[in-house]
Order: sequence, then structure tokens, then C-alpha cells
Amino acid sequence: MAPEVVLIGPPGSGKTTVGAALAEALGTMCHDTDAAVEQAQGRTIADIFIEAGEPAFRTLERAEVARALREETGVVALGGGAPMDPETQAALAGHTVVFLDVGISDASKRIGFDQSRPLLSVNPRASWTRLMNERRPTYTRLATHVVDTATRTPEDIAAEIVALLGGAR
Repeated sequence: MAPEVVLIGPPGSGKTTVGAALAEALGTMCHDTDAAVEQAQGRTIADIFIEAGEPAFRTLERAEVARALREETGVVALGGGAPMDPETQAALAGHTVVFLDVGISDASKRIGFDQSRPLLSVNPRASWTRLMNERRPTYTRLATHVVDTATRTPEDIAAEIVALLGGAR
């Protein structure tokens, strides 16, 4: 049992929205690891960061990603920081990983850099740019495919990914 595809990318790249469109196109389900952590903890990621700190969140995230990669089928969408964890990087080996690439202009339109993004709460645009500069090499290294999401609809992006996967299942 393994996901058909794993989506990675920065905040605002469309992992959740594209994941849902891709799952629909493939006739399967989408599992969002951030949403799963929030549901299991009964609080938002922002609240986890505030109340327990980033290391506690990353521990929860790592465990959920590992479980999802073992047990989920269909589409799995990872949180933006998940691929930075060495254990997660190792767990992604052998999976089809799609890096949803995006620039700051499109990312800012999609997420608005509000307080629900704890790593972007102070000087959001500079923080996003710094995070992306740090993370891009890892996203690229882990990716089986890179898909540019700029100015595109989720359905268009999903259709490209379906084509990269060899067509609908």
C-alpha cells in the first residue's frame, strides 16, 4: 500500500487544492497531512506552534507523514516544511513526488500571508522568500516531477500531473 503521488511545495503552491483536484481526476482520495495533524490534535497548526513550539509540531508532522506514506493510497499532500526533515526525506524514497513550484506573487494571492501560517507571521513576504530559498534545493532533489503552478487553475495543474503519471487510472 502506497500513495499514487505525494505533493510537496511551499505555502501557497496549492498542495491542498491541487491535491483535491488531482484525487478527483484519478478517482481516488486526497490525504492532507497538515489537516490530519490538526484533526488528531484538535487544534490548528498555529495553535500547536504557539502552545507547544515548532519542535513539537515537527514531531507530530513527522509521525503523520510516515504513517500516511505507509498506509494511505491516492494523493498525499505534505505540509511545506515536512520534506525538510531527514527522516521524511528517507521515507519519500521510492514514491512518486511532485514538487508544486510557485513564485511569491502567486503564493501571496493564494494564502494572503495571514496569521494561520506561523513561520510567515513576521514580515511574511521576506519570510516566504527566505524559506523558499532554503527549501527549493530539497524540494527539487526529492521530486520525481516539478510542476509550475503560477497563474494556473488547480484542474489544469491536476491534468498535467495525471499526464506525467501516465494518464488517468
